[in-house]
Order: sequence, then structure tokens, then C-alpha cells
Amino acid sequence: MASTVLGLAVAVAILGCSLVAHVAEGRAFFVFGDSLVDNGNNNYLATTARADSPPYGIDSASGRPSGRFSNGRNIPDFISEALGSEPTLPYLSPELNGERLLVGANFASAGIGILNDTERAMRGVAGQCAPELQRAAALFNPQLTDLIGELNSELGESVFIAANTRMMTNDFISNPEAFGFTDSEVACCGQGPYNGIGLCTPASNLCQNRDVNVFWDAFHPSERANGFIVQTILNGSPDVISPMNLSTVLAMDNFS
Repeated sequence: MASTVLGLAVAVAILGCSLVAHVAEGRAFFVFGDSLVDNGNNNYLATTARADSPPYGIDSASGRPSGRFSNGRNIPDFISEALGSEPTLPYLSPELNGERLLVGANFASAGIGILNDTERAMRGVAGQCAPELQRAAALFNPQLTDLIGELNSELGESVFIAANTRMMTNDFISNPEAFGFTDSEVACCGQGPYNGIGLCTPASNLCQNRDVNVFWDAFHPSERANGFIVQTILNGSPDVISPMNLSTVLAMDNFS
């Protein structure tokens, strides 16, 4: 398989992505997480976990890499569209000032993890199924949901949302044709078996049609898969997003 611990990583990211607050007549959107939601912070850091060179961003509006670990838009981009706002800027961007702060900010950074060895573990098992990490994700996600429930109970309202993106991604893997994908194993961009070794580089194998692959590189969904994930975050049932989906949150927010 091209991806290993997607469910674990996004579970952390969505905790931050789900914080929506009133600012003036709009909403401020703040993102916390790893490379699945990083939109360019690592461009400003001394790290090898970078997406600032082609073919990253090949299908973006500019056609150029922006620091997103995707061929185009990532999960926060699609959520920003649903909020009716422009994409958030990386918190390290010099452009993040003045009225741009009213949109929110993205604090995600590729390579971070809950454990000190998370990045090392991810890179060590690229291109493999990594059952021990899948088991870790399966244990972590229910505990995250329980923790969010406890926080909401303490606050007396549903402020936090848990989205089980591991379950969403498993749907792509087990039944890709239902979503219009033809390949859920081989990454679009990479090298080695399944294109599952390392990040995408100019020397990597590159598929011609990025819309038919579930995975863009060894760790990250394609832009089209990101869009499906956000549709589930917006409209999913309680078994994948609880205590309510994001559309319900926004409807309640508009009503209040």
C-alpha cells in the first residue's frame, strides 16, 4: 500500500481544523497538524520534509508548488471553500498580517507527530502496510473521540469534532471504483515498489492522470481524494464524524 498511518495523522489534524469561530462577519479558521494539512510552513524551516519543488502543486491554480503535500488542494483548502473564505496562510508567512489574520492561520508542519519517532517510523515503513501502525491508529482514534466528548461535556456544548478519516480512507482503498478511482495501491508520484519510497521529487515516477489515484505520494491523498474526505467531514454520519458534521455546525452557527 502507498499509505501507512493516514488515519492516525489526520485524526490529530482535524481536531484543529474543526475550530470555527466568529470574526467580524466571517469566520476565522485555524489549522493544526502535520503534512496532511501543512500549506507551506515547512518552506520557512530547515527540514527535509518539504513540498516546495515540482511536481508538488502540479494541478494547483498556479501550477507551481506551494508547500502543500499534494498535487493541488489539501484538506484545509477544501474546508476554506466550504466556509466561503480564502485559504489560510502559513503562520510563518510574512504576508500573514493585518486583515489576513481575520481569515485565520495554518500552524501545521510536516513531519511532526504525537511521538518523538513518528516521522522516523513513517519513513521507515513507506511502501509497506505497516500493520503495527495501523493498529496504533485504530487504538488512538476511539480515545481521541472519547477525549473530545469529555471536553465538550466540560464546556457544556459541542465545540470540538472528531473526524475518523482513517475510516474514510479505508473506503477508498477497499472500493476505489465507487469513488471513480482506478488505483488505491500505487501512489501517483514516487519511486520503488508502489511508488511508496520517499517523497515526490522531479526524478520520481509521475502518473499522467492524478484523478484516478487515491494517493498522490507515499503518505498523502491526491487532491481528488482530499475533496472526498472533506465532503464526508461536511456531511458524514455520526459513525465517521461526531458529535456532528461540519455542515451542522455551520448551520447552527448561522442560526445563532
